[in-house]
Amino acid sequence: MIKRENKVALITGINGQDGSYLAELLLEKGYEVWGTVKRNSVAENQTARLDAVYDKIKLEYADLTDLASLVRVVAKVQPDELYNLAAQSHVRISFDQPLYTANATGIGTLNVLEAVRLVSPKTKIYQASSSEMFGNSIDDDRFQRETTPLNPVSPYGCAKVFAYNISRNYRNSYKMFVSNGILFNHESPRRGTNFVTNKVCKEAVKIKLGLSNELKLGNLEATRDWGHAKDYVYAMWLILQQEQPDDFVCSTGISHSVQDLCEYVFGKLELDWKQYIKQDEKFLRPEELHDLKGDCSKLVNATGWKHEYTFETMLDEMIEYWISYYKKSKY
Repeated sequence: MIKRENKVALITGINGQDGSYLAELLLEKGYEVWGTVKRNSVAENQTARLDAVYDKIKLEYADLTDLASLVRVVAKVQPDELYNLAAQSHVRISFDQPLYTANATGIGTLNVLEAVRLVSPKTKIYQASSSEMFGNSIDDDRFQRETTPLNPVSPYGCAKVFAYNISRNYRNSYKMFVSNGILFNHESPRRGTNFVTNKVCKEAVKIKLGLSNELKLGNLEATRDWGHAKDYVYAMWLILQQEQPDDFVCSTGISHSVQDLCEYVFGKLELDWKQYIKQDEKFLRPEELHDLKGDCSKLVNATGWKHEYTFETMLDEMIEYWISYYKKSKY
């Protein structure tokens, strides 16, 4: 590892929700921040989440399915820390694109590990694992934790289980510093609008402003443990500051249903959600994941991490974002 004045971090998928918040956090901590982006035919919107820090970071084109591109970037950057956040990350879409999801989310992680092993083996790696790995496995106390059996119910969850296990394998086989953060759902105004939280917030605001009159959703009874991405990227950083690599659940320990989400958001806008919500089969998964609620006591005990946002303050921020967005655009 090259001796440098400041730590150097490489973030795959830096232009995503988590990547953008993590880039801001690491810059605040004095890091030199590099990131990979996948080539997109519409480049203008590709780095929109990074506007606030665009001139302070360094970007390289790479793709998790292209090992050569990862070797090139890792060899060039020689990062102290690598945060592997890139993936095909939409669970419902993973049923439509199972092979691509397996390649990008599963084999892509192996490519990252192999690139680091070959050209920068002292780099500390954070692997973005997911609560979707648990599937419908729940401990007797209704929580999921590091010891809960992994039984995924989607191609995305299956790919993440492979990524999780191959990360542990490289840690044990090659004595590499590889830690898994098993993050439960985390949201923000930067969340893609095809994810249910931001979809609900955006459409509810549009309905309030007379720009829409209906919102189509899938399973309203599914429950999730929702936190804020800004809190969770801080946990990612803390995980790589530990003396030894390990695996940690990151969660709030509180779950809400999609119906709870709708009731709160529409209620905040003084609307009756029942008048506008319609269930649409195309948003249902072939195999449903019913309940997620995480026990993050291992992470808290090891690092002192705690979440600052509540379910309600997270949604308030998202609602305010969309109100401001549409007011600026004058509809």
